[in-house]
Amino acid sequence: MLAMFGLLAEAGQFHPVDQMYLELAVPFLVVGMFFWFLALVYSAFWVWMLVHCFRTEPDRFFWIWLMVVIPFPGALIYGIVRYLPEANLKPPEFMRRWTRGKELQRLESAAQQIGNPHQFVQWGEALNDVGRVAEAEGAFQQAVDRDPRNCQALWGLAQTQFARKLYDPALHAVDRVLEIDPQYKFGDASFLKGRCLMELGREDEAREHLAAHVRRWRHPEALYRLAVLQQKSGDVATARQTLVAMLQDLATSPAAIARKFGRWKSRAKKMLRGLPKA
Repeated sequence: MLAMFGLLAEAGQFHPVDQMYLELAVPFLVVGMFFWFLALVYSAFWVWMLVHCFRTEPDRFFWIWLMVVIPFPGALIYGIVRYLPEANLKPPEFMRRWTRGKELQRLESAAQQIGNPHQFVQWGEALNDVGRVAEAEGAFQQAVDRDPRNCQALWGLAQTQFARKLYDPALHAVDRVLEIDPQYKFGDASFLKGRCLMELGREDEAREHLAAHVRRWRHPEALYRLAVLQQKSGDVATARQTLVAMLQDLATSPAAIARKFGRWKSRAKKMLRGLPKA
């Protein structure tokens, strides 16, 4: 920039005195642009925290008031006090692959050398954690080949197949889990079966299964998906009752639980508003 000013001065477009003032102004311009960039980043963060608060926070009115009246450091305080404890943040997949490379090699060697289902399950879980889902499926399949009644291996196989949109084999794997232990993972396996049935378009079976599921495990997402199926079948009154029951469950649950399932709470409210009046 200074060189440009010098060229302009030599060309007679700037008086030397003007050039001196411009050279003095450059550091202030750089600092000003830096702070302008920081303000832009913080504004985006502020909007993000406002949206998150509105969608998930039970005490949203206090926190929104704080962030509107005191934008800085209001959004920062909300992020530290409310968002971070519930975010369960993980490093990006490429970073996890880089930091866990040696561990993956060690687990693969153990699986190949020892050959027990447990070693293949550990290897599969590590592969799945770094986003290598297809390889994780293969590791879980090898564990199942060695022990067809290993619930942990079958569960890993079902999850990776579902993630790869292989819904038929995922349903078969989760059915085998439920045959061995109907309560596996406190209802997570049962819910995955319902999701498989939905993805396969077997909506009547999915509705029947989820209706039985929520009588035992009141998963907010399961209740929401059940309400969607009930609405599709034309049973709007029952869909409304399901959504209201879900919102009542969240209203009486601890604040941390309510924040965790804020996404489904927002969806349930939006769906309720769109349902035909009784």
